[in-house]
Amino acid sequence: MDRTILHLDLDTFFVSVERLLDSRLHGRPLLVGGLSDRGVVAACSYETRSFGIHSGMPMKMARALCPGATVIKGDAATYTRYSEGVTDLIRENVPLFEKSSIDEFYADLSGMDRFFGAYRYASELRQKIIRETGLPISFGLSVNKVVSKVATNEAKPNNQICIELGREKPFLAPLSIRKLPMIGDKTYLTLRNLGIRQLGTLQEIPGEMLYRVLGRNGLTIRERANGIDTTPVIPFSERKSISAERTFDRDTIDVERLRSLLTAMTENLAFQLRRGEKLTACVSVKIRYSDFQTHSRQIKIPYTSADHILIPHILELFRQLYNRRLLVRLIGIKFSHLVHGSYQINLFEDTEETIRLYQAMDKIRLRYGDRSITRASSLGVKTIGRMTNPFNGQPPIILAHRKQ
Repeated sequence: MDRTILHLDLDTFFVSVERLLDSRLHGRPLLVGGLSDRGVVAACSYETRSFGIHSGMPMKMARALCPGATVIKGDAATYTRYSEGVTDLIRENVPLFEKSSIDEFYADLSGMDRFFGAYRYASELRQKIIRETGLPISFGLSVNKVVSKVATNEAKPNNQICIELGREKPFLAPLSIRKLPMIGDKTYLTLRNLGIRQLGTLQEIPGEMLYRVLGRNGLTIRERANGIDTTPVIPFSERKSISAERTFDRDTIDVERLRSLLTAMTENLAFQLRRGEKLTACVSVKIRYSDFQTHSRQIKIPYTSADHILIPHILELFRQLYNRRLLVRLIGIKFSHLVHGSYQINLFEDTEETIRLYQAMDKIRLRYGDRSITRASSLGVKTIGRMTNPFNGQPPIILAHRKQ
């Protein structure tokens, strides 16, 4: 049976939510993201695109390009709530879907043509989302995920397109190679140096040549340029790691501040592990200095999710790592090698009081928020708490601002 894959994308999602909340923002150039000079653009309205602004651009540059733009810091909790509303509508109306990001979804509608008509069904679903949430959304429909995603981008803003079976290559051929997923800046430059501008040219390049230049990725890129993709719609994806990092508005050399921040981040991630019934066996610390040199160090440990075990390991890694005595631009931690399991009791060190303390603290956090109870050493640290369980199968939420 031929597959029928739907790709849905909420148009300029953060911007659209802000305009729902404040109708005065309609038609005005709008930027959402970090407010400081080191902030980045998380989302930008179509009115700013003509100025050369795009998401991921430094906010300082975006402001210079479009001085008249309204800049909003944004709120991750609000975006999460609207995203979950759309997710619920899709979950109720399609047999199998994958949430690939906070504003992107894939749905497998294979076999629906014989009963109802996949394109008609997708059109009605889109109209239902627009009607019930007020958010603009576009979709592409084809035989696979790659062609559908490219089609959605061609359909924007707030539109829809269907690529019929057998029309994948002609549809892709005139498009720029930049339109194809998997082609980043480095790959784009490599292909441009070969004189390849359009996907039609890439379709005709011998696979052996692309393999010599790009390795195995070259063969995958060539297949996708020809509209070939067998990637399934995956409803659940197990996370292999969990991490947190902070970029400072001003580079710092305050060691006590850095230690407090590391303690707060470790405490928060350890709670996420326990909430998701996960254990970690590998912890790492990352430092980026003011000269942009980045260093990291990791250590394997017995499986655990306990703050009082993880924090000393993190602080010791930091002590070993921070040896240049330069200003620090970014600091982060990561827990990996995750497995399913509950808190492991240390028979020689843990007491009944320790176990009860963790249970009580976690109960308070679940009810009142991640930062409702903290260690004294991390008091006053500004951290971005998580609104949902990171192990619920949903993709990580891309926050509009991750600055301190």
